[in-house]
Amino acid sequence: MLSLISELWAFMKVRKKFWLLPILIVLGLFGVLIVLAQGSAIAPFIYTIF
Repeated sequence: MLSLISELWAFMKVRKKFWLLPILIVLGLFGVLIVLAQGSAIAPFIYTIF
């Protein structure tokens, strides 16, 4: 996992694609939210966010 992150950072640094960083962070946060909410007491509250 760490190698993937370092490769993405190297790609963004070389190609000057720093605008991808906020998109990747938001996607990562949504992924964590989905994983944590699966089968937990937080699930009903996530529906109110959207």
